[in-house]
Order: sequence, then C-alpha cells, then structure tokens
Amino acid sequence: MTASDPKADLHFYLQSARDALLWKLEGLSEYNIRRPLTPTGTNLLGLVKHVAGVELGYLGDTFGRPSGEPLPWLEDGAEPNADMWATADESREDIVELYRRAWAHADATIDALALDTIGKVPWWPKERDEVTLHHAVVRVVADTHRHAGHADIVRELIDGAVGMNKGNDSMVPGDSSWWENYRSRLERAAQDADRDA
Repeated sequence: MTASDPKADLHFYLQSARDALLWKLEGLSEYNIRRPLTPTGTNLLGLVKHVAGVELGYLGDTFGRPSGEPLPWLEDGAEPNADMWATADESREDIVELYRRAWAHADATIDALALDTIGKVPWWPKERDEVTLHHAVVRVVADTHRHAGHADIVRELIDGAVGMNKGNDSMVPGDSSWWENYRSRLERAAQDADRDA
C-alpha cells in the first residue's frame, strides 16, 4: 500500500463535493435553481452561494488570507439567512463564478500552508477561536458534502434526477416502474411498523 498525501486526500474529497453541488444546477431553469423546496427554503443556488462564503471564511479569513470578495449577505446587519438564497438580481453565472473563485482562493491557502498552521475563526468566541488548517479543511469538506446531499434531494424533487456526479449516479439499476414499486414497499413497511408500535 502506498502512503497517501493528506492534503491531496482532503482536496480530492472537497473537489468531489464542489463538483457534485454545481452539477445539480445543470439543465435547470432559473426558477428551479432558486425554488425553495423545503419548509426552511432549501434551494440549489442558495446552497452554492452559502458554500462559497463558507470556503472564503474558513479557508481564507481564518488564516489571515482575505479574498477581497464582497459578500454583503454576511455583513453585520444583513438579513438572516441571506447567504442561503439568491435574489432575482444575483445571476446564476455570478454565484457560480464566485464559488469557483472561492475554490481557487481556498486551494491556494491549502497549498501555501502546512496542515498544522493555526488560524483564528473571526466569528467564533475568542476563548475557542483557534483551529488548525487541517481542522478547517475537514470542516469545509463535511459542510460541502452535507449541502451536496441536500442538493441531491432537492434536485430529485424537481425533476427526478439523482446521482453523485455526471459519470456515476451510484444508484441500483431500475426503471421508473421498479422505483415506484420499491417506494410503495417502503411505504407499506413504514405503515406496518407504525401500526405495530
């Protein structure tokens, strides 16, 4: 077994989540990428906007490497949750390009610093605001994968499209009839369990 490079491993998983998240926007209308599909308003473009800010904060500002990107939705006095949705004036292209610039900035931080470099998270309490770069990257990988999972479910609700990425849907084989029967079986099992409880 060959030794792995921790930075390369972290970057691989971060990039796979980034790619999955952006893939979920492909082929959808402006309405569908902005459409809130949960009671808390979860939507595809808002997830991208949010993770762009996460990367710029944890893998930029935290290590004294501000990007210079204006993020008015994160400033003091901004509307709560303003980073989780896109206004009609914020274009898909602008948000996707912001996210790509955030990747480049975050990747430059990861490349420039050792994993044991200490940073200070500006929005955390002073008594516990220190983190290593390793911790910050793991946090961003976890957060991005979490939101990619949200995006997977939201996209399935929009048009039934599922999968990890363009080349790998990671789903068991089955046509729409198979999936309908499968879902019905699960519904019956849930009802039976509820009756037996």
